[in-house]
Amino acid sequence: MEFDFTPEQKAFRASVRDFARRELADGALERAHSGDYPLDVATRMAKLGLIGITVDEADGGSGGSLMDAVIAIEQIAAECPRSADVVQAGNFGALRVLAQFGTDDQKERYLAPLLRGEGLICVAMTEPDAGSAMTDLTTTAKPDGNGFRINGSKIFTTHGLHASVFLVYVRFGPGVDGIGSVLVERGTDGFSFGAPARFLGGEEWNPLFFDDVYVPAENVLLGPGGFKDQMGGFNVERIGNSARSLALGRYAYDLAREHALTRHQFGRPLAEFQGLQWKFADMKIKLDAAQLLLYRAAVNADNGFPSPEETAIAKVMCNRVGFDVANESLQVMGGTGYSDETLVEYCLRRTRGWMIAGGTIEMLLNRIAESIFNRRFSQRPGR
Repeated sequence: MEFDFTPEQKAFRASVRDFARRELADGALERAHSGDYPLDVATRMAKLGLIGITVDEADGGSGGSLMDAVIAIEQIAAECPRSADVVQAGNFGALRVLAQFGTDDQKERYLAPLLRGEGLICVAMTEPDAGSAMTDLTTTAKPDGNGFRINGSKIFTTHGLHASVFLVYVRFGPGVDGIGSVLVERGTDGFSFGAPARFLGGEEWNPLFFDDVYVPAENVLLGPGGFKDQMGGFNVERIGNSARSLALGRYAYDLAREHALTRHQFGRPLAEFQGLQWKFADMKIKLDAAQLLLYRAAVNADNGFPSPEETAIAKVMCNRVGFDVANESLQVMGGTGYSDETLVEYCLRRTRGWMIAGGTIEMLLNRIAESIFNRRFSQRPGR
């Protein structure tokens, strides 16, 4: 069992950190407080191959591993937490599902521009009455000539204000086997947006409305029966969510550590007070433990074993640790940490959101329990 990176991964880590330090660090605070998606960062990252790290070379990607993408998230977030979102969007979630299951035509029309940093794809999945109970979704896709008519609505669409194409979960027919997905471009007739709202983390989202939106057959990504494949991609996305949570916790930790070394009270540095020493020792233990669980999930997924249990454990641990460490770091830094002149409060707000997004802590604990007892526990009444 190895606990170190390969020479190639070490070189990659150093090059990504150097890029982040040179080109992203100076604007980190401004990006964090901006409502815009940093498409300029995506363009720069694309030129370095940081978009599509996990996409096959034949499809225009780098042909790298999930572990490589995790490394990129960690190194980018260490200098600019907001820009880690670009690595996540460019390697996990909807883009990865498109790369894995898209047709050659779909890859040419949609994936290629995304890999160049010329657009953004987001997933439209959650509905007003279908969140954790995703199989309750009611957005329909009804046959119409050579295509389908989409009717329904979606909420909590991260990056929905800025996306150029949307991966929309739809119901082609009854039951789980009737669920699939289609690709809908911004500006399509009948596709409209509600008023934006803001998450605590600072990102804005808006409701999406589909009123007889026509989608040609060539824009069906996964037809009826594709739900399990989609959720498999969603399971892997949790590795990216976990990596960002942990990386932002570590970013806050590093700021708090520097603060403890340089801030003086009662005639000596804060680091000399035992109460703070114990806080930092506890934070270090949590960060290291969570990182090992994250790396286990990523490496095993790369080796062909994307275990839902391991990704669930990693996400629960990283979500909790990221938030707890950001919270403790804010406490160490006092008013400075609580101020928006540093990114500690930003890290606290963002890590809190990831305990909900990508699978709530509670639903993941259910998944872990099912693995422990080797049985399915339905959450529906009477079952």
